[in-house]
Amino acid sequence: MTEQVAVIVGGASGIGWATAQTLAAQSIRVTIADRNTDLARERAATLGDPHAWAEVEVTDEASVATLFDGVVEREGGLHVVVNCAGFSGFGVITELDAEQFRSVVDVCLNGAFLVMKHAGRHLGEGGALVSLTSLNARQPAVGMSAYCAAKAGLSMLTQVAALELGPRGIRVNAVAPGFVHTPLTEGAAMVPGVVDEYVENTALGRAGTPQDIADAVAFLCSPQSSWLTGEILDLNGGAHLKRYPNIAEHLTRLMNP
Repeated sequence: MTEQVAVIVGGASGIGWATAQTLAAQSIRVTIADRNTDLARERAATLGDPHAWAEVEVTDEASVATLFDGVVEREGGLHVVVNCAGFSGFGVITELDAEQFRSVVDVCLNGAFLVMKHAGRHLGEGGALVSLTSLNARQPAVGMSAYCAAKAGLSMLTQVAALELGPRGIRVNAVAPGFVHTPLTEGAAMVPGVVDEYVENTALGRAGTPQDIADAVAFLCSPQSSWLTGEILDLNGGAHLKRYPNIAEHLTRLMNP
């Protein structure tokens, strides 16, 4: 089988880095694409040859187009794309700054659209595109309107892309993680009670790890999932069966002991 080429957008840390390592261990040629170029370069050096790094800003269409054009020119093809780029903010709707709302949606939804658009132009028969959405795509959380709305949009965008790219033999899926210990969730994890409440509302009784998610992503990119597309995989220890922590209440207790 021809050696496969993968691009991991947001691949320098957290779930993206775990995914890059997992795919590289499967003899897939990985390009770690990230806005943090210093860390991306360091991660690629850790993986060693033939793996590479690239700069990308997912909210800038020219940057996204340049990323995929450059990888295809250098590697001769593109087979797997994983989009892990995203971030969140916090603020109740009546107090939330509109620009903060836009910035979250711009990265988590508009950025995902740009990745799908330009990756989809290069992927071919047997290609796989996997996005990281969230438990918050289906489970609302007080103070997280922008993130919840953006990730819900990404879930539907994934399904539309699966319809549009399916005739070309390209599979489009998403993984929707629950609470995973990553740099993205460090702030929430520092608020006393948040992780405990999440675990209490998780059927399997623990938070997730980046490797939990990377293993699922690797499956969705593999031939073992060759008849699977348009799927939003809930990967949260069963947290979608219960309720999301009320972070606002925990913050209030922290600020008003």
